[in-house]
Formats: sequence, C-alpha cells, structure tokens
Amino acid sequence: MSAYAIINARVLDEEAGAAYVPLAAQSIAAHGGRYLVAGPTPVPIEGSWDAPQIIIVEFDSMQQLRDWYDSAEYRVARELRAGKIQVDMLFADGVPGA
Repeated sequence: MSAYAIINARVLDEEAGAAYVPLAAQSIAAHGGRYLVAGPTPVPIEGSWDAPQIIIVEFDSMQQLRDWYDSAEYRVARELRAGKIQVDMLFADGVPGA
C-alpha cells in the first residue's frame, strides 16, 4: 500500500533552500519516492493554511518512506535545513486498492 510524506515548508534562508532541494530530491529518488505535489502558493478553499508551500511525496510502502526519512542521505539534507527551513511533516498511509 502506498504511503505519503505530506510536508508544509517555509524557507527562512533562500541559500539553504537552494542547497536543500537537490539533496532532498536525490534522497527521495534513491529510495523510490515520487513527488506528486511540489509547489508554492497552495490555495486554501476552507479553513486556514499558513504555509507558503506544500509537498506530497509518494512511496510504495510505509517502510520505504521510513527508510528514506532515516537514511544517511536524507539526514544530511535535514541537518542542512535545520533552523533555515521550517518544516511540518506527517506520514500517511494510502487507501488500500487505490
């Protein structure tokens, strides 16, 4: 069953953001992840939304997603963004059979 990383990101340091994106993308691809949504300016329709970006990444399984997050490659990217990119992230299972 697919699993998703859903991420709200706020870049506080543009230079760090520019360095982080390719590192994160390489680590995601290396672990079989695929970007489904990666862009600025989400459009709130109901409720409030205070993050300027939303990213949704799909993996084939929750284990694959967790392996990516805990990987040495992504750890380097996480360390790079510390204090420079504000991230809220959650993991969610997909719908069985979808």
